[in-house]
Amino acid sequence: MFDVGFSELIVIALVALIVIGPERLPRVARTLGALLGRAQRYVNDVKADIQREVDLEELKNIRDTFQDAAKSVEQSVTQVGQELQAAGEALNQSITEVAPTKIDPVAEAPSIASEIPAASAQLDLGLETRPAHDPAAAPKA
Repeated sequence: MFDVGFSELIVIALVALIVIGPERLPRVARTLGALLGRAQRYVNDVKADIQREVDLEELKNIRDTFQDAAKSVEQSVTQVGQELQAAGEALNQSITEVAPTKIDPVAEAPSIASEIPAASAQLDLGLETRPAHDPAAAPKA
């Protein structure tokens, strides 16, 4: 911002020494240093506030993006749900239209019961029966 070289600083120090005097120069230098320190802290605080505001804006933009994405996902889910519900209703309607005549389970029961022994007689699972304690089947050590 200000282009002040070493030679300019020497000139400023000599003028300050002549104008202020050697007795008050250290006190003025301390005061000037404290004021410059306060100014630097103030500038750093303003920079930090501006940075926080920029970060807050970025976070708001990210939040808005996520909210928009969530809304689009919610809309697509509700649309798919409506399509599934419509398909289910159409399937139920087609089932009720093609439903066969009712079968009486009590009337069919005797014929099924007579078929069960015949089917179990034909079943051969191939299982062997062993006695509970067979010394020959015991593992040899």
